[in-house]
Amino acid sequence: MEQLQSFAPFILIFVVMYFFMIRPQMQKAKKEKKFTEALKKGDRVITKSGLHGKVFDFSEKSNAVIIETGSGKLTFDKSAISFEMSQKLNAPADTKKK
Repeated sequence: MEQLQSFAPFILIFVVMYFFMIRPQMQKAKKEKKFTEALKKGDRVITKSGLHGKVFDFSEKSNAVIIETGSGKLTFDKSAISFEMSQKLNAPADTKKK
């Protein structure tokens, strides 16, 4: 019983780390994957480097997307598209003011 009590703080630390660090990261990764799989032509997006554009087409490579910008068409990997910034860009105008 004393051995279990000596390991209790370590177990508690792991449980706290799981619920405050690991689990939210896993949920965020799931949302990002779902977002990139749901991309379609005409969607307005922002890349992680800050480039704004519209999805023009999908490249022959399964993980690449062609984005139309003001200066032309560029090919980016789907992982380069920012989930958070693209969601804010496509949010309705009334929710942006809050």
